[in-house]
Amino acid sequence: MSDSRRKPKRLVADKRYPKKPATPAKSKAKKPARKKRRAPATKRRNPVAAFVFGLIGGLFRLIWRTVLFAGIVTALIVGAIVFSMQSGMPPASEMVDGRARGSVTLLDNRGAIFALRGDQFGGVVTAASVSPHLKNAIVATEDKRFYSHLGVSPRGIASAVRINLNEGRGPLSGHGGSTITQQTAKLLCIGVPFDPAEWESEAEYIKDCRRSSLARKAKEALYALAMEVKYTKDEILSIYMNRAYMGGGAYGAEAAAQRYFAKPAAALNPAESAMIAGLLSAPSSLAPTANLKRSQDRAATVLRLMNEQGYLSDKDTAFYQANPAVLSKEARSLGGGYFADWVMQSGPEFFTKDTTEDVLIQTTLDQRIQRAAADAVNKVFSEKVREGSKAQVAVVVMDAEGAVRAMIGGRDTDATGLFNRASQAVRQTGSAFKPFVYATALELGYSPLDTVMDEPYCLNIPGSGQWCPENYTRKHYGRVTLKESLARSLNVPAVKVSESVGRDLVMRVARDFGIVRDLHDTPAMALGTSEATLIEMTGAYAGILNGGSSVTPYGLKELRLKGDDEPLMGSGGGIGERVIQPEASYQLIWMMEKVITEGSGGRARLPDREAAGKTGTSQEARDAWFIGFTADYVTGVWMGYDDNTPLTGVTGGGLPSEIWREVMVRVTEGTPVTPLPMQAPAIPEPIPEPDPVPQPQSRGGARVGDTLLDQVLRDIFGGGNR
Repeated sequence: MSDSRRKPKRLVADKRYPKKPATPAKSKAKKPARKKRRAPATKRRNPVAAFVFGLIGGLFRLIWRTVLFAGIVTALIVGAIVFSMQSGMPPASEMVDGRARGSVTLLDNRGAIFALRGDQFGGVVTAASVSPHLKNAIVATEDKRFYSHLGVSPRGIASAVRINLNEGRGPLSGHGGSTITQQTAKLLCIGVPFDPAEWESEAEYIKDCRRSSLARKAKEALYALAMEVKYTKDEILSIYMNRAYMGGGAYGAEAAAQRYFAKPAAALNPAESAMIAGLLSAPSSLAPTANLKRSQDRAATVLRLMNEQGYLSDKDTAFYQANPAVLSKEARSLGGGYFADWVMQSGPEFFTKDTTEDVLIQTTLDQRIQRAAADAVNKVFSEKVREGSKAQVAVVVMDAEGAVRAMIGGRDTDATGLFNRASQAVRQTGSAFKPFVYATALELGYSPLDTVMDEPYCLNIPGSGQWCPENYTRKHYGRVTLKESLARSLNVPAVKVSESVGRDLVMRVARDFGIVRDLHDTPAMALGTSEATLIEMTGAYAGILNGGSSVTPYGLKELRLKGDDEPLMGSGGGIGERVIQPEASYQLIWMMEKVITEGSGGRARLPDREAAGKTGTSQEARDAWFIGFTADYVTGVWMGYDDNTPLTGVTGGGLPSEIWREVMVRVTEGTPVTPLPMQAPAIPEPIPEPDPVPQPQSRGGARVGDTLLDQVLRDIFGGGNR
């Protein structure tokens, strides 16, 4: 056993080294004391520098605290403003229709829609109801971080400012860097409603809403933040897709889908979705109805963006880029062409251009006749007009009461929004004016069989000297009847007849028939030196066909508000006052029928029915006309250059007559054959007296004129038979 009292050994390590021997006493001598090391002396700091550095440090600390405090205060103020804004916002469902104007829907004579004008709104869509391809295309194109930001993208704004500056513009000019939320805020005019007391019109209101400034951008950003608080992302996107203008008069995705592809927005494929999304940056110039190729190129870029952001596979991207979207057949026809443009221009502006309501306009257009006219023009120009020619054409087809059935205003027969040569081009009428000269003579009692001498003839024009009209052939044909002089379009007899009956009466008859522009009160007026539009001339010829009453051409039959049964207005045209008596009108039709069967309009002859008309060629062949009619339709054709360049080898009896024939063959195909309402003059019995002077009679039977007039008639006509 161990002894508990024994002192335990110390638990220490063994001594590893032996003790050193004791040092001799002498070695214990005191060592010299080591000198203490003195700390190196520090340089004394420049008191001025110390003050400056201290001041700067204090200033930075003050700025930091100030900025931090200001940031906190600004955040609180912004938060309060945002909270205040969002509390006053209506539900998203009440903010989808943002049209500034009403829409105009044009119907043809059978009630089918053929044109849309104004602001079309196809109906409400949501982010969930549209095609997912459209939703993805819009996000990929307009705001790829839409679902992650808070309504404003500083990165996007900085990038836009950099691009603008690099392109030489101001920081806020050009690219805006706006998010979809900010664009929606702008479409909503930052919540400011239209007030008629503040803005003259809604157009001014919208212009004010779209202007850019730093203050406006700041308000827009605050409103965007408020929208992000109030609405979900899909609700914001839904408002945007319903309010955004997408070209062609279409507001919203549904209207655009119906306008361009005749299908609902829910059924759009990737190519169609990309085309619509691509319109948002420049809807007017990129609209496929304005320039399909440009719209397809933009859509190809949108498809690439969708692919880069994972919305579309490489295979689908390549397929839809190779097979771009095209306009539907219905969309191609909804432009309405020149006819729709004319109706919109001729109708009351408060129901067409400036309407704030949705309007329905019933028109006189017959789409079958419109296609027939377009086909005829295209055929003649492709076969008879040299390639590269800039010559233009216009065609108007109407009935005897002035209801316009078709209108073409240029070589591009289906164009919309271009210069309309049928209603806007004011041109010299040439010999197409001569029927009004002979209408005046017939109204005064002359007969188509009365004669006039076609011989060299000169007149002294006050202030101009001597003027000697010549026939187109530079030949003279001696004594001719009025019927022959019109059929051959002889100039000398036309001037003689005009001077004999009185230019004032000729001008009155022409004006009453609808040639409303200033008529040149000179002897040359009889040869068509005055000007008119094609639709005016065609309407005047319609007056001849209907028995001598004036006609106001019209295309608008009835106008009413959408949803209403009662029309607000009816037609503004039709038959007006009588100009010449029916007998004179029917005899003039007989004379004009001879223009086609015996005279200058031979190329216009129809294979199965009677037709009448008149050729016309203005001075130096700058204008070529043929205007004529069957018993059912009056058609006018004009050809010429916009810059008044003379036509080469073209007269009214040439290509215009051929176009007229091609139009009328197609228009009358399958319709009943009706004879013209013409009346041949009675052939008078021979009178033994030599060279009797024609004695015109009034409708009441009394003689017109006196001894002086008789002498003038003897000098001019040289006698004749009645």
